[in-house]
Amino acid sequence: MGLNSWQRGRTALVLIISFFALLSCTDTLESERVVYSNDFSTLDLAGFENGKLFVFQNDTVAGFYHNEEIAVNLDDLPSHNLLKITLDILIHDSWDGNPNDGIGGPDYWFFGIDNEEVFRTTFSNSPCESTYCLYQSYPDTYFRQNRPKTDAVKTNMPGLCLFGAFQNYTTRYSISKIVEHQNSNVRIYMNSDLSATNSPDPVCDESWSLAGITVEALILK
Repeated sequence: MGLNSWQRGRTALVLIISFFALLSCTDTLESERVVYSNDFSTLDLAGFENGKLFVFQNDTVAGFYHNEEIAVNLDDLPSHNLLKITLDILIHDSWDGNPNDGIGGPDYWFFGIDNEEVFRTTFSNSPCESTYCLYQSYPDTYFRQNRPKTDAVKTNMPGLCLFGAFQNYTTRYSISKIVEHQNSNVRIYMNSDLSATNSPDPVCDESWSLAGITVEALILK
């Protein structure tokens, strides 16, 4: 029995998908090299723009920030066609996640390389009950609906300012992304777009810190 047009189209689509899947399986990671790593324990801010340090829970971190861009500039990178960037961040106090009311949210955090944004998401430190829950997008990009603190590395830390006397108001995340890149230098930037227009002290209400950054140069062929 011959194939009808729908079946022929479906067969062609399966073949195309299989072909590209086969190509991806032939890629080989030829080299992987850590070109930069900083947990700020040595108080090193070389190459940073808007870098500042403070101690939170006995660890030295870069911060804290509220709608302020920070960046690290790296030069003389080895030959590569991909960069793997891992960022450990701390989300402090009353982040509200996804609500799009222009008053308390959405509360965005994002990063990019050079002039290109790589990842934009939201975070929520809100309690989540059956009758009230302010969802976040992380670990997905905005606008996905996930429960507050989904995929957090650590949650049982006090807030920094507004909720400094309360546990579970600082949340730690480790964000890792692989991006195409070939130049010998790179500028990695991070920022937030936080809505706290109903707060008399927005910086105390919502802020974030950078606890660590690692950059790896990869060659994939």
